[in-house]
Amino acid sequence: MTFIPSYVSLHETGELVQRIQLLKEFLNECRLCPRQCRVDRLNGETGICQAGSELMISSAFPHFGEEPPLVGCHGSGAIFLTHCNLRCIFCQNYDISHLGNGERITSRDMARAMVRLQEMGCHNVNFVTPTHYTPQIVASLSEAIERGLRLPIVYNCSGYESIEVIRLLEGVVDIYMPDVKFMDEKHSKQFSNAPDYPEVIKKVLIEMHRQVGDLTINSRGIAEKGLLIRHLVMPNGVASSEAVLRFIAEEISVHSYVNIMDQYRPEYQAHEYPEINRRATHKEYMEAVQWAKRYQLHRGF
Repeated sequence: MTFIPSYVSLHETGELVQRIQLLKEFLNECRLCPRQCRVDRLNGETGICQAGSELMISSAFPHFGEEPPLVGCHGSGAIFLTHCNLRCIFCQNYDISHLGNGERITSRDMARAMVRLQEMGCHNVNFVTPTHYTPQIVASLSEAIERGLRLPIVYNCSGYESIEVIRLLEGVVDIYMPDVKFMDEKHSKQFSNAPDYPEVIKKVLIEMHRQVGDLTINSRGIAEKGLLIRHLVMPNGVASSEAVLRFIAEEISVHSYVNIMDQYRPEYQAHEYPEINRRATHKEYMEAVQWAKRYQLHRGF
């Protein structure tokens, strides 16, 4: 059976236009994420994320470094958005997220980029750090659909999301891919200035899973819909890996696809903090894997 994204029916019924209008209202006094900066981005003001009213991207290309169900044979169509609402002090993409390197593009340019990735054979359109540009991205989707876009939409985020915004994305996003970073407010405050992150991510994961369920993969091994969770193992237990994996297993699903990642390295300002100024050891990584198995998680890692 040919996969048809649910956003197509939203477009045909006119519901997508209504969602776009509702999302744009979040930009007047910006409340697209839990920081609730309430700046008027439509009139040039910027908040913590430093994003304005116009879309900014750093690159758009077939990405072969993502999870196998996203990459397949022809790559994941990654579109890297500039700026970030979480702004972790150890970010590996700090030149994009903190320094704002990128170029401004129009909604039409974004639609064309999405369709171009489809024409290149990519298996999905993968928006990397989309949170602060959600209204503009969804607005570009209408034209992309008219141009023939039929790929799954991947919402590749930090998990520091507004529940109200995520609810408006039901039927728009096919694959949610949050990177669950912390379960201890001490560390989320220290390294991301977001003490409420643990509370936020729990609600966000539950809502994402309610919408799309466990990750479904077709006969060709390609993901079509569902929740794909990332968790980066950090040194000295900073990421609270056991608590993260226990929550996923007990409150989301033991069938969750979880990528337990071992590529942490001290970047940007991480060298100023002794507890994260080194890579995680192999032992620390394997402890996380064993916790996942102990809680009966079995997909992805």
